[in-house]
Amino acid sequence: MPKISGINHLRAVRALEKGGFRIVRQGKHIVMSDGSHFITIPRHNPVNALTMGGIVKDAGMSVEEFRNLL
Repeated sequence: MPKISGINHLRAVRALEKGGFRIVRQGKHIVMSDGSHFITIPRHNPVNALTMGGIVKDAGMSVEEFRNLL
């Protein structure tokens, strides 16, 4: 699983929105979709590095693509 340093969950949401994802619903977790992928981001800071790596992988992005969106 790719490793990304832990980041603030709101920063991750903004980066994924730049990548074409939209918020579907919010609660204890934020669920986002781009039409073909669904990802879940926990609402705590910072989001664990391994968790963030899994989210990026599930989004169908590479680590470098995600870093460019930050």
